[in-house]
Order: sequence, then C-alpha cells, then structure tokens
Amino acid sequence: MEYKIQGKSEVDDWETLILLYNSALKEMGTKLEILNDEFQHIHQYNPIEHIKMRVKTSESIVRKLKRKELDSTIENMQKYVNDIAGVRIICSFTSDIYRLADMITNQSDIRVLETRDYIKNPKSSGYKSYHMIVTVPIFLSDSVYDTKVEVQIRTVAMDFWASLEHKMNYKFALDPPEDIKKELYDCSLMISELDERMLKLNEEIQKTARN
Repeated sequence: MEYKIQGKSEVDDWETLILLYNSALKEMGTKLEILNDEFQHIHQYNPIEHIKMRVKTSESIVRKLKRKELDSTIENMQKYVNDIAGVRIICSFTSDIYRLADMITNQSDIRVLETRDYIKNPKSSGYKSYHMIVTVPIFLSDSVYDTKVEVQIRTVAMDFWASLEHKMNYKFALDPPEDIKKELYDCSLMISELDERMLKLNEEIQKTARN
C-alpha cells in the first residue's frame, strides 16, 4: 500500500527547526542501517562502508543565506537552504552508489526533490559524488513535518579526493594556485580510473568465487 502523508513544511522557531533536522538524520540513519543489513542478509555483502551525518551550524546557514542575498529568517532557512541536515554515504564501488540511490528512492515515505549526478557529469574541478535532496516525515506529538535532507553518496576514493579539495579551498580562501588546482584535477582522473579498476576486479572476484 502506498504511504501518504499530509506534512507541514515550515516551523517558526530555531529550537524546533534544529529538532526536526536532527530527527531527520536519525530517521535516515536507521533506514540506511536496515537497508545495509538487508543487503548483507540477501547478498552476503555490505554496500555501505560508513556513514557521516551533520547539521549545519547557525553561522554556516546565515553565511549561505547572505551569499544568496536573503534575510536570515527561519522561513528562508527552510525554503532556500537544502543542506542544513546532511548525510554522506561512503561506498566501496561506484555500482553501490546507484544501487543505494535506488534503494533510498524506493522508500515509500521518502520524497526525492532533486538529484545531481556529479559522477557521470563531474564538476570542472574534478569533483565526483551523487547528490540527492529528499524529505523525510518527522512525527511530533501533534504534527508531522516533511524535513529536507541532503544525501551525498560517493566511493572511498571520491571522499578522499573531496576532503583534500575542501582543505585546499579553505586554505586558499576558494582561490588556490592554478598549479595546485591542475594537480588535484589530475588526481581526480587517477581516482576515477582506480574506482573503475577496483569495480572490475571485485566483479572478477565475485565471478570466480561463484564458479
């Protein structure tokens, strides 16, 4: 039976807002653990290496609104900042990324608002990851709120690269030297090749083990 809910989308105080986003992360964490356990039960294999979660600080949210030239109101935070609650799923292989994206999409109470595939269409810097903006229903004592969560799914190698890019941008205030940017981009190509070779190697291992 299809799951339907009449959810609310806005709250009017900061404490409730943060409660909702923390609750949404708990919901997503539980769902992902169950999916991972089910996959292990059926296929004797875990697609998820590990999961990282965070709620943006108030300072970070305000900075993002300022960049968008918007007032720092609770309404604008909910409407225009999609990544207040963030989940990062780290996988072993690129095939796991799309498998997990499908599993999340097929959850009857999750609504997918947006997807961005930076694996098939990498950013100019070389950044690769699969992004989803979803809503999760949060049941409070007297109301239900559809709460937005940004989900990023990437391989271990992609996450390693993205971590270094983040450090570089922070160190150079988003204006790194061209030679460092070029070297990092070249590394992204090497990582893509590594991910592809590791996937093929794993497929060969699985094929050989079945024979």
